[in-house]
Amino acid sequence: MMKVGVVGVGMMGQHHARVYSELSDDFDLELVGIADKDIDRAREIAEKHGYAGVYEDHKELAEEGLDALTIAVPTSLHKDVALDFIEKGTNVLVEKPIADTVKNAEEIIEAAKKNDVTLSVGHIERYNPSVLKLKEVIDDGMLGNVMSISGKRVGPLAIRIRDVGIIIDLAVHELDIISYLFDERIKKVTAKAGNAKHPAQVEDYAQIMVDFNDGRTGIVETNWLTPHKTRKLSVVGTKGIAYLDYIDQSLVVHDTDWEQNYKIQEKEPLKNELEDFLDCCLNGGKPCVTGEDGVHVLRAARSAKKSSEKDQKVKVE
Repeated sequence: MMKVGVVGVGMMGQHHARVYSELSDDFDLELVGIADKDIDRAREIAEKHGYAGVYEDHKELAEEGLDALTIAVPTSLHKDVALDFIEKGTNVLVEKPIADTVKNAEEIIEAAKKNDVTLSVGHIERYNPSVLKLKEVIDDGMLGNVMSISGKRVGPLAIRIRDVGIIIDLAVHELDIISYLFDERIKKVTAKAGNAKHPAQVEDYAQIMVDFNDGRTGIVETNWLTPHKTRKLSVVGTKGIAYLDYIDQSLVVHDTDWEQNYKIQEKEPLKNELEDFLDCCLNGGKPCVTGEDGVHVLRAARSAKKSSEKDQKVKVE
């Protein structure tokens, strides 16, 4: 039996707790406990989904000998919480972004290697069925050579966002997906960003262009200004174009003569993500989103912020 738990049961953490519960029979999980500074919230989620214990201090949960854990606390706390569990030999899935700084992200990765545990990062759109199908379409050559990928991720400000701006919170999704679809790391970034209406001293809108080899580019538009949520992606190749909608999990591909609407078997991306994580914990292997993937996206996002501040193109180190 694999012992699992969750630290942080806010917007995302509560769903991790739920999905672990839904997967408990398939993976023979023991739902050990939930930790959250808000102990009443922890108790509410634990009772709802069948977890045995609740903890105000995550370090008490770390003493329970867990096999797998989700960390869904504020980004600035990721490193400290992750290390407390990794050093106990617990496999961890850290919600995106992997950490608040590249240095802290690298410390998490090194600790995971040293303690021989699985480390996955919660870039959930990698597990969206429409994205998985689009990757197949690209790899099969149906679009020819892909030259440009554009993503639009806009909507109102989520109340849960307190410690990071929109580049770190939302743009990282598109930066990760564009890099994944090109199957290449981002080379350089040019960005424009600013704060239009929110009181926090963080950006609430951004336009980002990322460069790859051979003249290929990615474009990200993101903001917390739009009253309705939009999550879309378009991919342009030498043989056609694909349009993807993350929310309704649709994919349409066009060339000059035909249009193909792909039938996508809908599934909750988080369930795909946790199945991948748990399978790696049980059987070894590399998760779909590794710590190295997570730190690359963080580097790209940090480069985008720097580009905006300095008004110049920035190399992603």
